[in-house]
Amino acid sequence: MSSPIEFAPGLTVQGFTPPLRLRDFKLIAFDMDSTLINIECVDEIADAAGRKAEVAAITEAAMRGEITDYKDSLRRRVALLKGVSVEHLEQVYRHRLQLNPGAAELMLACKAAGLKVLLVSGGFTFFTNRLRDRLALDFARSNQLEIVDGLLTGRMIDQNWGDICDGAQKRATVLQTCDLLGISPQQAIAMGDGANDLEMMGAVGLSVAYRAKPKVRAQAQVAIDMGGLDRLLEVVQP
Repeated sequence: MSSPIEFAPGLTVQGFTPPLRLRDFKLIAFDMDSTLINIECVDEIADAAGRKAEVAAITEAAMRGEITDYKDSLRRRVALLKGVSVEHLEQVYRHRLQLNPGAAELMLACKAAGLKVLLVSGGFTFFTNRLRDRLALDFARSNQLEIVDGLLTGRMIDQNWGDICDGAQKRATVLQTCDLLGISPQQAIAMGDGANDLEMMGAVGLSVAYRAKPKVRAQAQVAIDMGGLDRLLEVVQP
């Protein structure tokens, strides 16, 4: 890949010459935590257990790629959430979770151009399913927290599609969705910020890093370092 070029302040591109046409793509896949939304949900849930610093340190190391086993890192973090109530998860969703700037505008532009929207996350169905319904997304896949008597058990539930949604599962989900839609992976866009997004970003036609970790930013074809998600529309025009 060629060296990154600053297309505009806080917006770099590499490996292609803008502008591209949004209508040439058929699917856009978003990571959730710190990409589509402003928080890392697992860290905010941990706040209720008084373990936010401990969990956030693991999250940061995993997103930077310093912990190579994402599944193990997630199991470790979820174990620290044991005893947190569903009511606290509701509080996180209602009062701490916000869409990142430009998310709604980018979604509207993608839908208007005929793209399907996939939310694929190493986070939790408690949040992805609510966002799917709220934003009228076409697909969502993530991990399911085990809840007994209104409290987290510190474990996750295996779902019928397989194991924990890590980087490999994100890539598989994007490719499965392309198959379902009858499109080539080259007709898909993937947006993320952490190391566990790299596999899906490497499998599609256009990879986009949003305020991402250095390792991710270096490999993405588009890097948005300032402004909102809708800055993608400066290089992929409706």
